[in-house]
Amino acid sequence: QVQLVESGGGLVQAGGSLRLSCAASGRTFRDSHMGWFRQAPGKEREFVAAIKWDGSKTYYADSVKGRFTISRDNAKNTVYLQMNSLKPEDTALYYCAATQRFTYYRGNRNDYGSWGQGTQVTVSS
Repeated sequence: QVQLVESGGGLVQAGGSLRLSCAASGRTFRDSHMGWFRQAPGKEREFVAAIKWDGSKTYYADSVKGRFTISRDNAKNTVYLQMNSLKPEDTALYYCAATQRFTYYRGNRNDYGSWGQGTQVTVSS
């Protein structure tokens, strides 16, 4: 199991940027594929981005492609989500998650077994 703690959320104006971080502890982080998900009030948790254990492959939801970038630093046990050109519809609680399943790239939250507590992102218009 990997323990995850997100940070970096906040309030930002539309068009602005934020960088989320997810600090991991546990021996399996470097073997884990990582994902970011988000959940807006009254909506289901949805996939945002995923990255392979070695950082060699990344995947994005269509809604964030070209605006968000996922990356990881295995030496620091941290995964990041750089969010640019933010829109009000990006407002949500953002979670990072970990899995060792090869299906991580499909963005199915049921494939991820470890979750952080979430960090709030609010984008004002």
